[in-house]
Amino acid sequence: MADHAAFLRGINVGGHRISNAELGSVFEQMGFGEVAVFRASGNVVFDAGGEGAAAIAPRIEEALDETLGYAVPVFLRSATEVRAAAAHEPFDPEIVAASKGKLQVALLSERPTNSVRADVLGLATGADRLAFGERELFWLPSGGTLESELDQKTIEGLLGPSTMRTKGTIERIAAKHFAG
Repeated sequence: MADHAAFLRGINVGGHRISNAELGSVFEQMGFGEVAVFRASGNVVFDAGGEGAAAIAPRIEEALDETLGYAVPVFLRSATEVRAAAAHEPFDPEIVAASKGKLQVALLSERPTNSVRADVLGLATGADRLAFGERELFWLPSGGTLESELDQKTIEGLLGPSTMRTKGTIERIAAKHFAG
């Protein structure tokens, strides 16, 4: 059974293209089992076969760099972490339902310090709500993400690289691959 998810940054954007079958094949060639690619945006679930989490992300990054010819940051989560992010409700459900924007989840490589969290949360506005999970930043824009005035460059400067998914995507991955 799959026990991890790799969320990849920069897959199938900016002229870079890899099919789901090709992406899955990279993971299979690395010896991972139960590989499944969810959508064409760099979401791969797999069974790590007991390999320690600290070694997995760098190994995937190296294999993708060799295969694709460019660096692909990997944000690794265990099945338990994916379920926790999917279940986390950072904002009142009525506020989420009333928003024209989709709830976003920025997956981070590590848990930010309390000081950094405070600095990031200080950038929130009534139009762009922010909240933290464990290694996730939840963002509820009032409209489309491209229309937002949220200072994303400052946020990335504070948090480091991340990769963004809708919370709905995280919920669907949890339900389809990590239920139970």
